[in-house]
Amino acid sequence: MTDGTHEQVPGGSVEPPSGIEATVVFGAVPRDAAPSAPPADATAALGTEDQAAIAALPADCALLIVQRGPGAGARFLLDSDRILVGRSERSDIFLDDVTVSRKHANFVRAGGEFSVRDSGSLNGTYVNRERVDAAVLRSGDEVQVGKFRMVFFPSRRAAGSSQ
Repeated sequence: MTDGTHEQVPGGSVEPPSGIEATVVFGAVPRDAAPSAPPADATAALGTEDQAAIAALPADCALLIVQRGPGAGARFLLDSDRILVGRSERSDIFLDDVTVSRKHANFVRAGGEFSVRDSGSLNGTYVNRERVDAAVLRSGDEVQVGKFRMVFFPSRRAAGSSQ
């Protein structure tokens, strides 16, 4: 049977008419799927001041450096177990832009690693340009909150070290 756009073939599958190639469409990536890999060495592109700031980070801390968007060049220290990012003046990291929700996302430190968790924001939270509900962060990952594109750098020091 044919309806003018597709032809029924034995076995119940539908084929496009002769001379037309089929297009395969893949479903959307789940919001909590692993984000794509970060750049090989994101610190190589940084200036000497940013590299020194990363080298001086205490153990169990991390640094966010705004690469693009409002406040490019700004640095934010991640030094507690939960850090709220948003447009609210009560946020731990205050990002003053209408593309940022009042309570946009949280950075969470647990088990020696950091993750980012969207807080139901309107515009979403992205890691390496993929929208996520939550994602474990790796060195060099780009985290986007509104128009702010920040690169994540964890401390290079082992937890419990005195240096």
